[in-house]
Amino acid sequence: MTVREAYDRAKKRLTPVTEDPAFEAVCLTEKYFGMARAALLTHGGRTAEPEAERAFFEAVEKRENGEPLQYILGTWDFMGLELSCGAGVLIPRDDTAVLVEAVCARLGKARDLRGLDLCAGTGAVGLAIARETGAAVTAVEKYDAALAYLKANLARYPALPVRAVQGDVLSASVAEAINGPIDFIASNPPYIETAELPGLQREVRREPQTALDGGADGLVFYRAICALWVDKLRSGGVLAVEIGETQSAAVATLFQNAGLSDIRIHRDMAGLDRAVSAVR
Repeated sequence: MTVREAYDRAKKRLTPVTEDPAFEAVCLTEKYFGMARAALLTHGGRTAEPEAERAFFEAVEKRENGEPLQYILGTWDFMGLELSCGAGVLIPRDDTAVLVEAVCARLGKARDLRGLDLCAGTGAVGLAIARETGAAVTAVEKYDAALAYLKANLARYPALPVRAVQGDVLSASVAEAINGPIDFIASNPPYIETAELPGLQREVRREPQTALDGGADGLVFYRAICALWVDKLRSGGVLAVEIGETQSAAVATLFQNAGLSDIRIHRDMAGLDRAVSAVR
């Protein structure tokens, strides 16, 4: 079997699974045969090595069974950062760039900044902000599996001043252990209502429920951030969080009740509310 034939079979098998079978098939072709799209066009007639062919079709089968592509690949790009990801950690998504951009815009050209990335997961948010602003970021993550990916990603980018701390964002003692004042807090917390979890896409259900479940109304973590973490901010410090598309009003109210001002709603490329930011 040639590499091109393997690609064609994968594309056909993935057609019922994904909206973009060609993209996913070429991602797998690059991982297992070392051929990106251009190489596939020019050298796809090469005979596939048996070991690589076996691993390739095992990956296709995993994808057919609902394994997220990102977990199979083992890495995923976020704002130009190649991040390790896999079972036990939330997959970095393009929508989260809205959160990063909101924080960076509000910080402007200030330097010698300190900040927090709460519910850090892969560290995507903290690493991206550190790269854009030079800020020193403390990335707080509770769960062992996610923490392992966080540490792996920090090791990928040792020049970025981000450190990992294991802790529960909902815990007052964890918050008390972080010294202020700080310049910003950014968070992409769990925000899906518990009752909605069973109806999520099967790939999303493979991601850790602990990274998705925001409680009965989806607002548990926003309340905790306002109650336990806002006081860490200096005067003029920035708080920004990613939200579900229907949560902007509720989160803005929580921010207002916490004494924050200049509350802004940030939309994603689809025009949906995706982040809320404010200043202390």
